Amino acid sequence: MNTFPWLKNSWKRKNCPYLNTIGRCLTRTIKNEVVKYVAEHIGEFHAKRIENLKNLKLKKVLRRKNPYLFKAKYLLTAEQIIKSLVDAHLSSNEETLFGDWLEGLAIFVNGIAYGGWKSGISGIDLGFNHNHVRYIVAIKSGPNWGNQSQKEKLKDYFRKAKITLRTSNSGLNVVAVNGCCYGKSKKVDYGDYFFYCGQRFWEFISGEKELYKELIEPLGYKARDKNEEFLLEYARMINRFTMEFSRDFCRQSGEIDWQKLLEFNSGYED
Repeated sequence: MNTFPWLKNSWKRKNCPYLNTIGRCLTRTIKNEVVKYVAEHIGEFHAKRIENLKNLKLKKVLRRKNPYLFKAKYLLTAEQIIKSLVDAHLSSNEETLFGDWLEGLAIFVNGIAYGGWKSGISGIDLGFNHNHVRYIVAIKSGPNWGNQSQKEKLKDYFRKAKITLRTSNSGLNVVAVNGCCYGKSKKVDYGDYFFYCGQRFWEFISGEKELYKELIEPLGYKARDKNEEFLLEYARMINRFTMEFSRDFCRQSGEIDWQKLLEFNSGYED
């Protein structure tokens, strides 16, 4: 059963007289355009990863981490501590960077399929029209993107966006969607908005049931070369931070001065 029955009426139908089905035509068009888009733009993600490494400051990261956890994990060397705190920081940062990049890809794909655009309304990322309905979409990376208060704020964004749009067109039928680029969710109807994740989200914005699988190969474009550059910068940073940490938070004997580290992280502000 088609999750989105209205997709069969896409405007692309009239442009595909040489193919048997609308689905095959869109798959060819979108896949080719996605490959081109990734080739042209994936470097932006890798560049931001490397820029983030170069701009990272040890003491800024160290102030945000829990020194008691380092002790509880029995970390005994400066390098162990450095790798632990840096890897945690990078993992969180890369998730955000790539989520932003995927948002751009989703808007691009929707633009091909339904003429969608990047929204200028606060809290809304994508807007598009189809079958006399205005869809407003907030794009998130995965389904576990926020706490309850953040989700309540999203509902408020949707409510205000609907008011804004209906002010200029009182007869406009507006449907709100929280879309996630990966993951699953059994519940899709939350009353104020729909919640589409993974395959359901990519199908919703493109009309293509299998697009979520088609995306994976193009993302590997020059990944090896880019990762080699990243790993070289990462190694330099680990070495640099290890020397800095050893100088400021290790005793002459070589062991970590936990008291000094705690004073820096949690002592009174000067």
